[in-house]
Amino acid sequence: MISIKSDREIELMKHAGHINYLTHLEVAKNIKAGISTKALNDIAHKFILDNGCNPSFLNYEGYPASICISVNDEVVHGIPSKRKLKDGDVVSVDIGVEYKGYHSDSANTYIVGHASKEIEDLVENTRKSLYEGLSVIKDGVKISDIGSKIENFAKMNNLGVVRELVGHGVGSSIHEDPDVPNYYTNDVTRLRAGMVIAVEPMLNLGSRHIYMEEDEWTIKTEDGLPSAHFEHTVLVTKDGFVILTGE
Repeated sequence: MISIKSDREIELMKHAGHINYLTHLEVAKNIKAGISTKALNDIAHKFILDNGCNPSFLNYEGYPASICISVNDEVVHGIPSKRKLKDGDVVSVDIGVEYKGYHSDSANTYIVGHASKEIEDLVENTRKSLYEGLSVIKDGVKISDIGSKIENFAKMNNLGVVRELVGHGVGSSIHEDPDVPNYYTNDVTRLRAGMVIAVEPMLNLGSRHIYMEEDEWTIKTEDGLPSAHFEHTVLVTKDGFVILTGE
């Protein structure tokens, strides 16, 4: 069931979103060749707790870490480990923050050191596709319009759009109704002021096809080519939207 958030709920989610944004800044400062993904997870975990919040992902449906870190051909849900980053890696960092029972969800993708122009374009165009999707959001707009904008932009830049994973509502649960696909559907559900949703394009350098690793969490590209992922939690308003996981 899709929920319309009260003023109190929105304020709590704004705070969760602000701490999410600050956690991303803290993690980004430490992304460099030689650091392990577990070390980045531990930095995020401590920062979230030190700021009076909780990591939404920890133990969510059994997930064993506080944030998701997906490298190169890992699309999403990569589990932090002793794996050390190296120059040229594409690193997606997905963070969930809970404050007084309400959540925020946000992802950024980074390049470690230097990478090819092709990789730089993948990351930048995935980021741009997020804002293409956000640009249509306001009361009364069909949710499918968000996916259309993202899909059209991705296709224009020859990127594969992952279809098995989608954006979602956010609130007292990290994942709520409605689904927010990154591609066109014939769903006629419309946005309403007071809804909070996470829009999160996942675009691949090659084919859109993916598979799940044996850990039953990590999603990878079928062709082994890199993927990028960007996400914001946003409040739908009468005339547009407010990013809750921004500055």
